[in-house]
Amino acid sequence: MEQSPMLLVAYGFSNIIGLLILWSSFRKPWITRLALALLFAWAAWTNYTVCRAHPNTYLGFSRYAFSYLGFINGWFSLHIIQMVTAIAIGQALIAIGLAYKGIWVTLACAGAIIFFLAITPLGFGSAFPFPLLVAFATWKVIGTDKGKLLWTQLKGESPKKQF
Repeated sequence: MEQSPMLLVAYGFSNIIGLLILWSSFRKPWITRLALALLFAWAAWTNYTVCRAHPNTYLGFSRYAFSYLGFINGWFSLHIIQMVTAIAIGQALIAIGLAYKGIWVTLACAGAIIFFLAITPLGFGSAFPFPLLVAFATWKVIGTDKGKLLWTQLKGESPKKQF
């Protein structure tokens, strides 16, 4: 199956980003958290708006899929807007959870890993191996938030007030 040059560029770019996210998970997990939160927020907005304007766009993923072909061309084709809206809501919740702290980060990471593993069978349509790279990076983030909100990590360590 021949791919357009633009799709190949997007595929390569996605995997470079995936490798950078994986690298950051070993060096600065809070950067990985930020990247994942931004990625899921962007995906939520994109999926929500695209499924309403051009729902049949999602049927094109069937040509790249290792599996899911019957599902995409069957039940999913009749419920695109509802299904993709539910996915977008889940992606938004993951983005919010990644920005928060404690158990919410852990739950968001678990949701992200499940999401990445679920889209892996879309093959080229999921920029495989991007989902596996980023799922591993997400796993590395679990337990690294040290009880801090993401935006406090962006500001850096502030001195503790002495009373």
